[in-house]
Amino acid sequence: MHEVAKVAAGVPRFDPDRVNRRTWQRRGTVATYRNLHGWTDPGEQAAIGSVAARVRGEPILDIGVGAGRTTDLLRPISPLYVGIDYTPEMVTACRIAHPGVRFQQMDARDLATFDDGAFALAVFSFNGIDSVPAGDRAKVLAEVHRVLRPGGLFVVSSHNREGPGVHERPALHVPFSPNPLRLGWRVLRSLSSMPRSWANHLRLRAANEEHDTWALRNCGAHDFGLLVVYTTRAQQERELAQAGFEVEATFGNLGPHPLREGDDTSGIWWFHHVARKPAPH
Repeated sequence: MHEVAKVAAGVPRFDPDRVNRRTWQRRGTVATYRNLHGWTDPGEQAAIGSVAARVRGEPILDIGVGAGRTTDLLRPISPLYVGIDYTPEMVTACRIAHPGVRFQQMDARDLATFDDGAFALAVFSFNGIDSVPAGDRAKVLAEVHRVLRPGGLFVVSSHNREGPGVHERPALHVPFSPNPLRLGWRVLRSLSSMPRSWANHLRLRAANEEHDTWALRNCGAHDFGLLVVYTTRAQQERELAQAGFEVEATFGNLGPHPLREGDDTSGIWWFHHVARKPAPH
């Protein structure tokens, strides 16, 4: 089936799942993820740091693991680790990079392989939940809640509906290097990606949806090859609460300190939410 279905008004309707899976499975995307190492930003490091001591040595579920960037960050907390991703290409990349570590191909909307209360910590990093269609986010949160033990912790990142990323358009992005050969290579690489970026952006922007607390937008990652959900901080915290979680703290990507109520978040690209499954009294 083609990824675009014609609706009555003649406007193309895109299936975000199909669009995003295709991009995640591209050889170039997998190669990009193989080269990612370390923390994405200070907020991510702080969010994981805020839970590490409480789950040390306990079972960890790493959702949307990509090519294994977070594997080296989470396994020092506990060897009782399993990473999952819904594309076979990423799972294969993980197994090559981390032989002997447990990885499984699995969709976060269906974690039936795992028992209730199997994990002390679940992590869904790099805004992976935003690639799930808006109507399915509740399924992800419900499944994570189920597989966490009472008192278990969940760290999940999400794009900011009110941040700069929601307005992205293709443009040259060339990180400076004092080495002229390296700088020239970066310029050429950025230029070479422009045709694909513009083609994807012009094609996929028809799928954009605007709502008060969330939006579906064509995202700039991977040559504008993704359709992702952007939520406000309040909306994501509300969705977590509706799934039965208590939000302990929310960090922005720009710094290591938890955000306070009423903080200006207009410059923040994404959030890292730390939530807890309450233990029964």
